[in-house]
Amino acid sequence: MIKRDLVIVGGGPAGMSAAIAAYEYGVEDILLIERDEYLGGILNQCVHTGFGLNFFKEVLTGCEYADRFIEKIKSIQKIEISRQSFVVNLSKDKVLTFLKPGALKQVQAKALIMATGCREKTREMVHISGTRPAGIFSAGLAQKLINMEGLLPGEKVVIVGSGDIGLIMARRFFLEGAEVKAVIEIKPKSQGLIRNQVQCVEDFEIPFFHSHKIKRIYGNKRVEKVSVVRVDEKFNEIAGSEFDIDCDTVLISVGLIPENELIEMAGVAIDKKTNCPVSKELNKTSIAGLFVCGNSLKVYDLVDTVSRDSEIAGRLAAEYLKGLK
Repeated sequence: MIKRDLVIVGGGPAGMSAAIAAYEYGVEDILLIERDEYLGGILNQCVHTGFGLNFFKEVLTGCEYADRFIEKIKSIQKIEISRQSFVVNLSKDKVLTFLKPGALKQVQAKALIMATGCREKTREMVHISGTRPAGIFSAGLAQKLINMEGLLPGEKVVIVGSGDIGLIMARRFFLEGAEVKAVIEIKPKSQGLIRNQVQCVEDFEIPFFHSHKIKRIYGNKRVEKVSVVRVDEKFNEIAGSEFDIDCDTVLISVGLIPENELIEMAGVAIDKKTNCPVSKELNKTSIAGLFVCGNSLKVYDLVDTVSRDSEIAGRLAAEYLKGLK
């Protein structure tokens, strides 16, 4: 088993910001573990602009924003990067077990920063009844298919929920030549940023149904249509308000869940409602020397804020390591 001063799990914007900050505060033995073959995390599939306004005072795409940090990371020799490395176990004494192609490795960290991000909520979590045909995607998966794989998942699209990824994908599908039939939001107003509602939905005259929900999905081999119904302030269905929308694709954009199963495995106190670590201080957990930053700490609206708060995690880890000496 190898031993390192600081191990960071996750090479997205949070993990990279924490690594750079830790180095700048004096940590010279840093291992950054990333499960993908590239650094950048979710930003690699975000080809739209709107990033960097606060942090860099520039308008950047997600890819450009990530590249700023990737180039900085590459220039720091004290940061070792382990790509295609999937962490499968974490103990309370900060021992990580991770898989690499052809190898199973362990590393013990004096200090540990978890920047594992989020996963998307699924259809089952919002209790949409109906069949299980092809054509049902989470919004983030559809974004990856279009922006990174060059694939168009469908031609007639209904979006469930109005999270930022869902709103952005409404515009993306429209620009790719698909017909966005509707955005369906169960709450009285959009759940995404106002700028995304305006720039991605209103500017393209995409139908937006507030206080509505998908009652049922129909289809055999492929989605054929959805049944939509209006709801009252208590989210109860209003009789006689049901109507159908013909479509071949349903995108689910109903929120994110922090990926914190590893720290829960290690014994960190977790809020069962949010899946976030319980802490009175930013980035800290119930285990000394184990820090969490980025969307695994809480779900952020802006990546600029993620970078700012993750720098604090890097500083806290550096201070913790100095206290051990």
